[in-house]
Amino acid sequence: MHTVSARFVFPVAGPPLPNGTVTYDGNLIVAVEPVGTRTPDEHFGNAAILPGFVNAHTHLDLTGARGKIPPTDPDHFTDWLRGVIAYRRECTPEQVQQDIEDGLSEMLESGTTLVGDITSGGTSYDALSGKAGGVNQGKAGGHRPPVGQSQWDDAPPLSRIRAVLFWELIGLDFEKLQAAWKAWNELTDDSGRFPWTRDIRWAVSPHAPYSVHNIWAIRCMLRHHSAIHFAESPAEIELLRSKTGPFVAFLEELRVWNAKAICNNKNLFLFDQYFLSTSRLFIHCNYLAPDTPFSWRDHVVYCPRTHAAFGHPPHPFREFLARGVRVCLGTDSLASNPDLDIMAEARFVRSRYPDFSGDQLLKMITLSGAEALGWADECGSLEPGKSADFVVLPLPDREEADPHDLFLKDDSPPASRRTLFRGQWR
Repeated sequence: MHTVSARFVFPVAGPPLPNGTVTYDGNLIVAVEPVGTRTPDEHFGNAAILPGFVNAHTHLDLTGARGKIPPTDPDHFTDWLRGVIAYRRECTPEQVQQDIEDGLSEMLESGTTLVGDITSGGTSYDALSGKAGGVNQGKAGGHRPPVGQSQWDDAPPLSRIRAVLFWELIGLDFEKLQAAWKAWNELTDDSGRFPWTRDIRWAVSPHAPYSVHNIWAIRCMLRHHSAIHFAESPAEIELLRSKTGPFVAFLEELRVWNAKAICNNKNLFLFDQYFLSTSRLFIHCNYLAPDTPFSWRDHVVYCPRTHAAFGHPPHPFREFLARGVRVCLGTDSLASNPDLDIMAEARFVRSRYPDFSGDQLLKMITLSGAEALGWADECGSLEPGKSADFVVLPLPDREEADPHDLFLKDDSPPASRRTLFRGQWR
């Protein structure tokens, strides 16, 4: 058992604790307490102890695209997509794996302990599961997370990070999508190439309303933990309303245009069915009205610096939160973002919206992301019984009315942070 302390502890599940303590035994937190309750074994000085960070949305396989595909203005989004497609076609499998490894290293340095990665064909599985580095995989996984006494309780750590891998599905042909769906199920089965592990879980990502047969995507999102890029550009909204606009020419150019595959109402994706049994992540939502209906199981993932890079109008995340819609943050890919530091996303939001609640902003890169990815029972906040995952982040030598601003208004680099994952320092 080990007790640590710092100038501030930010549990997220409760208010900040000046000189509070976090006690962990092995890989689990056993106590989070105010100053004076326990004598710490280690005090980190002028620093903050925060829950491990959660990046709810990224594309690790595009790490090598940093600076190569400049974002366009909103009206020319399909031109940027052409650049992404061209980049992907040029990459060798070896380059893709190196990109994923580089992106993972960047996230680990910044303090991310849980990520939602959109993966094409399972390409990021080996790196994120630890298989690429020869890490012991422990016992076999399964299609469902363990309940109660885990079959992996006595297994060694499987990787340096937790992840939900969203298997990306693209295509406007219904039959081809069904074949791809079957392949995904077989590959992620216990005996398949990409089984579940203690740290890796699978979900599915019908890519976007313009790239997946809409009826198939809606069925998929009704039944499975899923993520979809949604209302990302004005052209997408026009396509869903009238089957016209830049996306028609773009898809014709790719020789995949299928008018019958496109719905005429974006709200068909946002149905609030009483039998909806799993979480859905709606990525971006840049062009949704603030009163857009969402199910209580839905989550909006806002990628602030990518949103700004394209020059979109102000994001409705504050209005969504005011209505009770759950919102978390992601970095998107390095094809549109400068880095994969989720704390930098939060700091960017703080700089743009200085009156926005600091505790809510911290929650958006920790517990809210863990809820969206289905890991909130194990991580996302500092609470007894949860995994011993936290980030020690240096603080400036000043006072703030809101202690969250000590790190949200700071610019300390990721390399200055220390990260504990499952009770072990990285």
